Amino acid sequence: MTTVAPVALRRKVELTIDGEAVTAHEGTTVLEACRAAGIEVPTLCYLETLAPVNVCRVCVVEVEGSRALVPSCSRPVAPGMVVRTGTDRVRTSRRMVLELLASSVDLSTAGGDVHRWIEEYEAQPDRHGPAAGPTVRDGAHAGHHEAPEVGLAATVAQTVKRDNNQYVRDYAKCILCYKCVEACGEEAQNTFAIAVAGRGFDARISTEFDVGLPDSACVYCGNCIAVCPTGALMFVSEHDLRARDEWDEDRQTVTRTVCPYCGVGCNLELHVQDNRIVKVTSPLDHDVTSGNLCVKGRFGFEFAQGDGQ
Repeated sequence: MTTVAPVALRRKVELTIDGEAVTAHEGTTVLEACRAAGIEVPTLCYLETLAPVNVCRVCVVEVEGSRALVPSCSRPVAPGMVVRTGTDRVRTSRRMVLELLASSVDLSTAGGDVHRWIEEYEAQPDRHGPAAGPTVRDGAHAGHHEAPEVGLAATVAQTVKRDNNQYVRDYAKCILCYKCVEACGEEAQNTFAIAVAGRGFDARISTEFDVGLPDSACVYCGNCIAVCPTGALMFVSEHDLRARDEWDEDRQTVTRTVCPYCGVGCNLELHVQDNRIVKVTSPLDHDVTSGNLCVKGRFGFEFAQGDGQ
């Protein structure tokens, strides 16, 4: 006799978002309810395949009865909740976050949404002053931070790290969203090769004991690249094309196929430009991968190029 697992039933919750009555399942987050209602709420550290970590704070909304603005990516809906997503208080908070990020981080490869939000919320990163010069952040210790020169905006500018043939780490573009740490940890890979080291402005993504990536526990699955929202982690192929000003997504095609290396059935999305594979991703909604791949699936496409490079 076949035993059928019971179906978990979730009751419906009624709430109000921006004056409109909305119904959502119990356990749904405010962000999910907003998206279901067609209301855009900006996010940087949120990804539907990862547990929310509440660090970017651009998704904050106003909830009636709450003293502080709440992160919509993690706050579950509640019966009778009244949510406002576009009040002056919310917009001021988002503008401040975007200004601070854009004044200290290189967001040039962060994607169109980020630049659209900066314009939409009238963020003015330049008002914090011209950017300070690069710093050496690896090995920084608490209490040894040197304040930048007065009138300059402190930045996370630093040397690009290129110590392997798979991907480049440009932490001048890192916003500390924790996505790469979560993907490397218990959310996906369970390798735990990287974590956040340091405190305050010296906080940074680092390997254990600040060793080079080849000497770390990294298995080069590239799942950290897949979740990075700013291009701080990038395929070597994409990085080199961008450096030569040859990266052009308008000329690229994306073809979904099945990884040929084993029988698991992982889906691949091959990004092809000028008849060459320039990077490989996997769809977030695929029931096998949820966007994750192994080193072969992510980087083992050289054989298809026919040149061994």
